[in-house]
Amino acid sequence: MTTFAPPPAPVREDGPRHRAGPPSDGGPASRARRLFTGAPEDPRWARPALWAILVLATALYAWNLSSITGNTFYDAAVYSGTKSWKAFFFGALDAGSFITVDKPPFALWVMGLSARAFGYGTWQLMLPMIAAGTGSVALLYRLIKRDFGAVAGTVSALALTLTPITVAITRDTNPDPILVFLMLLAAATLLKAVRTGRLMPLVWSGVAVGFAFNTKMMQAYVVLPAFFLVYLWAANASLGKRIRNLAVGTVALLVSSAWWMVVVDLIPASARPYIGGSTDNTVWDLVVGYNGFGRIFGASSSVGSQGNGASFGGEAGLYRMFNDIMGGQISWLIPFAAIALAAGLILRGRAPRTDAKRAALMLWGGWFVLHYLTFALAEGTFHPYYVTAMAPGVAALAGAGGVLLHQAFREGAAARWGWVLPVAVAASSVWAVVLLQRVSGSGTLYTVAENVAGVAGAAAVIGLLVGRFTKRQRLTGLATLAAVVALLAGPAAYSVSAAVTATNGTNPTAGPNTGGMGGMGDGRRPAGVNGGPGMNSGEMTNGSGNGQSMGGPPSTDSGSTSGSSGASGTTESGSTESGSAGSGTAGGRTSGGMGGSGEVSSAMITYLKKNRDGASWLLAVATDQTAASVILGSGEPVISMGGWSGTDNAMTLAELKSLVKSGKLHYIVVGDSRQGSTGSGISTWVKANGTAESDYSGLYRLDASDVS
Repeated sequence: MTTFAPPPAPVREDGPRHRAGPPSDGGPASRARRLFTGAPEDPRWARPALWAILVLATALYAWNLSSITGNTFYDAAVYSGTKSWKAFFFGALDAGSFITVDKPPFALWVMGLSARAFGYGTWQLMLPMIAAGTGSVALLYRLIKRDFGAVAGTVSALALTLTPITVAITRDTNPDPILVFLMLLAAATLLKAVRTGRLMPLVWSGVAVGFAFNTKMMQAYVVLPAFFLVYLWAANASLGKRIRNLAVGTVALLVSSAWWMVVVDLIPASARPYIGGSTDNTVWDLVVGYNGFGRIFGASSSVGSQGNGASFGGEAGLYRMFNDIMGGQISWLIPFAAIALAAGLILRGRAPRTDAKRAALMLWGGWFVLHYLTFALAEGTFHPYYVTAMAPGVAALAGAGGVLLHQAFREGAAARWGWVLPVAVAASSVWAVVLLQRVSGSGTLYTVAENVAGVAGAAAVIGLLVGRFTKRQRLTGLATLAAVVALLAGPAAYSVSAAVTATNGTNPTAGPNTGGMGGMGDGRRPAGVNGGPGMNSGEMTNGSGNGQSMGGPPSTDSGSTSGSSGASGTTESGSTESGSAGSGTAGGRTSGGMGGSGEVSSAMITYLKKNRDGASWLLAVATDQTAASVILGSGEPVISMGGWSGTDNAMTLAELKSLVKSGKLHYIVVGDSRQGSTGSGISTWVKANGTAESDYSGLYRLDASDVS
């Protein structure tokens, strides 16, 4: 019968450099064999199981790759970066480097290097995301296996693989899969620093968090309190050395986090793009405002257009992770993980200060709790896919905590431990049935998952209790396997759904549509909206990423490009497109003014190219979404005058006049501006001095002679 106990503690890394098991020649053949068979002390099934999980993860992330459209906003920035190293470095939306995206550029760099090496297309952009997602699974397995054994590592890896929101976001070009992988690298090196007491692993942990910061800014810092506490409490070193090492590690963290921000902010504004999402054209404002406290507290004078933010995941509060939108994305194992965390810490309560298992529980427990509170209580802009960063903590606790509960259950150190594991299994099994009943009628897949979760969960609880009191170890083992099936049936159904259906590129979710602002994770759209069944043949869609294929270089063969964002018309900043600065029409379709929602037809793009007259930019439009779609549709630089929601002060009237006078820009789309003095002033001046193109409503041509 397979034991759930971890293997003997490995030799300390600062000790003798040998390992248990038969001698090895250490040559390439031996290393290759171990890659497939695992360490000599591992169970024979462990490495094949890991490979099976990694294949499953890769399949879920890469299934029907040609259908993945990604987030048009980031896709356009990556494309621009392949045309200009300046745009690459700054993370500019356009190859002319007028404005940046509202995130730091590390994820864009990774995708951009892939696109530069292999060409721009779907698989080239998705390759780093799939590698990061699968790499995260492998890394979590290694971390959990080291301290808690192969069973714990396998369960954790499988739980992370089948986390629905993780599958959805890894099939996209948002930066979150890169963020999660870097955070897991930071956790790996931190735990090594705790075990050995050495400085350099701690320094590398700080560097990894710094790279994560340059992927998604302050979200990377959510785990830092847990990192600092675990090292300060459990590191194998004296208190003075721990404090000194933490100080040095903090310096490494700050340097690796701030270098890009400092370099960019030191460059004169005239020599670099406008920092999208900021209110004062600095990365620092983006860090502390739009991508910082604005996400937590919502309304703030420092977050500009974000305002109160929009919750695409439901109302803020401790219940948010369990609501109709978020529940199916992340909450399946939370009841089990919470019980396992509390019980595990109690079970390791009398262990020495440097106990590796307790340190790991503190780390993963802190990871889970800090992310849960941050995401549940955030009052600013909140998307469901943010919580993929919480998934490693939940998965780690499910594996490591589950093994500790199973050991206590079997050993029977105290009568109360005979009830904890069955209660934990029952709690998550019942919750899985509740979640699946919410989507009853959505398809056979979910009905089957509901039946499996209910039946397997009941069988697991009964089998555990009967096996415990009758001392039948085989029955206990079978009941444990039934528990794993019960707890993962629901997440597996949602994950398969995410893999085989189209995903909203701006707001990806898994499973059936549950209403609200959470997006339509199964890819369904109302007829005629954003790539739905009624969409015109050949039409390219918008910032949601639906319908605009990345498969090949941009072209004008499609019917139109759109600047709206998802079926609901909402943006990541939380404002609605139609409620921004204005709208008009272009080429017979709705077109944005300063901040307005819009589409630009391929006929209009052809006309603009023909009459460009050497201008640096093909067109100036209101928002990032419209600009991104035209960039991908034309392959040419396009100016976004107002950033994501049209309220950035990226374009001033004086700068517009300068661009026109120098011949760098001739065409601009404006509408009946209703927001902001800057947008209104530009619209008024363009209409008064430009020449309206009668064939394309909202389009104006401006030449040097029009500038007084």
